[in-house]
Amino acid sequence: MKELIEYIAKALVDHPEEVTVSEVEGEITSVLELKVAKSDLGKVIGKQGRTARAMRTILSAASTKMRKRAVLEILE
Repeated sequence: MKELIEYIAKALVDHPEEVTVSEVEGEITSVLELKVAKSDLGKVIGKQGRTARAMRTILSAASTKMRKRAVLEILE
C-alpha cells in the first residue's frame, strides 16, 4: 500500500524526488504518512480536498482487499 500511495503522489507533483511515504504498522490499522514539497501540497490535496479524498478511497479499497485498515495522513 505504501508503494501505491507513493506512485500516485509522484505522478501528481512537480518534484517527485521529494515525495516520501512512511508507514506505521499496527495490528489492525496502518497509518501512511505522506510528505511532499511545500509547493506541491496543493496539488496533492486538490480543490476542496478532492484529490486527497480520492487517494484515501483507493487506499481504503486496497486495504479492504488485504483485510486491514489503512489511514492516509498528508503532512506539511
